[in-house]
This record gives sequence, structure tokens and C-alpha cells, in this order.
Amino acid sequence: MRSMHERTVAAASAAGAACRNRAAARWQPGAMNTTRRATLALALMAPQAARAQDGTITGTATYRERIALPPGAVLEVELRDTSRADAPAPRLAGTRVEATGQVPIRFTLRFDPARIDPRGSYTLVARLSVDGQLRFRGDTAHPVLTHGAGTTAEILLVGAAPSSLAGAPWVVREIGGWRAPAAPRADITFDGQGRAHGSGGCNRFNAGYVLDGAALRFGPAAQTNMACEPPAMALEARFHAALATVRAWRIEGAELLLLDGAGAAAIRLARHG
Repeated sequence: MRSMHERTVAAASAAGAACRNRAAARWQPGAMNTTRRATLALALMAPQAARAQDGTITGTATYRERIALPPGAVLEVELRDTSRADAPAPRLAGTRVEATGQVPIRFTLRFDPARIDPRGSYTLVARLSVDGQLRFRGDTAHPVLTHGAGTTAEILLVGAAPSSLAGAPWVVREIGGWRAPAAPRADITFDGQGRAHGSGGCNRFNAGYVLDGAALRFGPAAQTNMACEPPAMALEARFHAALATVRAWRIEGAELLLLDGAGAAAIRLARHG
């Protein structure tokens, strides 16, 4: 049987251990760091979430050229629904800013949140005009709102697309010297604002492009997923493989030549109609 002194020492030791355990439970660096990171992430996301619910997108547009912005410059920014690969991207909202200074130009675009599907894809398209003449456009489409994209955008403007590319579809005649069939046909239409759409021979596609003078480059294409006859699938594979190599363009007679990095004709097309 333990003495009174031994019992007192044991009780004090147990109390000290319990106190240390409680302190350890309160101080867990990993848990504390995780909690702080989660709190910080929520704090950063809160303003963007509020703007999305409020139907507001903000951002800036600028260009790299050392050119003073002349009077009469107007920036237009549009919100497009790019969810469908087999159709042009419809306009959901837009804003127009009359520039009063130099770049960057700030903008605020308001949209209807009820028109946004969390499963969809949405992008901003921008253009800068002077006295009604298109001078600059966005270098690429800027994702916003869904799939991790936010409600802010910094848009880089580049030289505007020549109107000779935009308009009626261009139909593929040759791919790397290989004569394309009349049917099924592959074609591409430029909208003059950085988006192109058409058919690879089987599936419809939608892609962004960047055009700067004679330089031309296409972004990744989104397309439908149909299965067609082997000749159509072979044409489509050739077409998209060649499209990925395009680095320049030129008009030669009535034909459009899309050129690869070596200057060879990757795709030869003729205007339809």
C-alpha cells in the first residue's frame, strides 16, 4: 500500500501529463498550417465568388507596341459561351470603354449569372478600335467563371486580323501536297476576332488563333466526337495534324496558303462560294 506522499506525487504526475497532452493537441503545426492555408484560400476566393454571384468580371487590356493610344479609341470586351465545339460561340454580354488615357485600359463587364452553367466553358474576347477601324484584338480567348477560372482577366492585345481571312469558309484543297477529296470536305472559317470554326471532314471543331501580320498560329481545337467512314477520319487526322504546324499564311491568287515553320504549304485552301 502506497503512502500518502507517493499518492500525492502520482496524482501530480498524472495531472502534468494530462496538461501536456492537451497542449500537444492544441499545438499541431501540420494541422495549424492546413487550417491557415484553407482559411487563406477561402479569403482569396471570397471576392471572386462574390463578383461571380454579382455578375461582374473586371480586368485590363494592353498591348506591347510602343504606340500612343490616339483619341477616339474604344475597347470592346465580350463574354462568349464556348461550351460547344460544333458551333460559333454566342455572345452573352459585353462592355464598351471609351479610352481617355493610355494602356492598360480597365474594364468592368456585367452579365446575368442565371445564364452561366457550371459545366460550361466561357471566355472573354476583346478588340480595340480607333474611329471605327479595328486596330488590335485579344491574343487569345481568356477563360473565365468556370473550371477554376475566376472573374478577372489581363488581356494582351495584338495587331488585328486582316479582313481578307474573315468571311466565307475556306475549303481544303491540299494537305502537304496530298490532294483532298471534294467529299467529305474539310473547311475553316475565320471570324476576324481570334476564333475559327469548321469541319475536319467528320467532326465540327472550334479553335482560337493568333494572327500578327503574316504570322499565324492556331490553339488547341475542341471538336465533336463522332465516328465516320475511314476516308473521312483519315482526312480529319491529316487536317488537324497539319493545322498544328501552321506558323504563317499568305494569299496566292484565289488560294489561301497556310505555311509551316519552314515556309512550306501545310494546307492549301480556296474560298467557298
